[in-house]
Amino acid sequence: MDLLDGRLKFRHLTLVAAIAQHGSVVRAAEALGLTQPSATRTLRELEELLGARLFEREPRGMTATLYGAALVEHARVILAEVHRAGDHLAGLREGHTGTVTVGTLLAGTTMLLPRAVAALKRERPRIIVVIREATYDVLYQQLLAGELDVIVGRIGPPPDPGRIRQHTLYHEPIRLIARRDHPLHAREAHPTLADTHSHPWILPLEQTTLRGELKALFDRHGLSLPADRVECTSILTVRELLIATDMIAALPELVVTGDDKLAALPVPLESVRRTVGTTVVADRTGTPAVVEFLRHLETEGEALRATIER
Repeated sequence: MDLLDGRLKFRHLTLVAAIAQHGSVVRAAEALGLTQPSATRTLRELEELLGARLFEREPRGMTATLYGAALVEHARVILAEVHRAGDHLAGLREGHTGTVTVGTLLAGTTMLLPRAVAALKRERPRIIVVIREATYDVLYQQLLAGELDVIVGRIGPPPDPGRIRQHTLYHEPIRLIARRDHPLHAREAHPTLADTHSHPWILPLEQTTLRGELKALFDRHGLSLPADRVECTSILTVRELLIATDMIAALPELVVTGDDKLAALPVPLESVRRTVGTTVVADRTGTPAVVEFLRHLETEGEALRATIER
């Protein structure tokens, strides 16, 4: 099957991606500004070209077949690359324009990301920055699909080493954080991890690397995960809970730097430390806007590394 013989068109790819997104030919046609008969003809034309059925009609809408799911995955990547090419050319033609879509994790949202975005916007105010926050497993798939330009946050062993490129900006300690008038701050002797076990905790979600490291830490001390706990990665929610209750949370050091209501407990977390950096697709050419954003991330990362090491 030669898909480069001229019969496969962009309208085929945009349609199958739209059907997968909206769940029906009718809604896909509306989103693309097409008539329903025209969209149906295009889908039939594509299925005849490929010799395979791409979608099954079900009571709740259309579901991709094995062939349809495979084509949709590739279509999304191709369309994202074409959009990126347009941004690249527009940036070259107009200068100081474009869009950067950033996926972020908790470790990248405290100081690094806001500072880098602010610096970029001071120099190039017409660049649009779109920020999406999620867990790494979700962001990673969006990055491969071309929906993100870069992931900013904790980096670790990649699922597919050959497909991505990671760059370390700094290493950040993890601290146990509680409100400044928490009972454990008033103890004469330094509290231990076992002492914290009797207090409520805020833990990251199960699919995060930090959650796994904390569980391993508790295991080494012969402790189970606290039964009285909340699971959350929203830093705003975590902070409010810490201030209003006796809860304890393991957070990156920079999250609470300068916070007058929260303080670190003197409990060593010797095995828990974050490597913060960027993750991009290895063979993807960055637009001028993305290149500029990565430059500012590097600059702000150097400044934060110096702060941590002091």
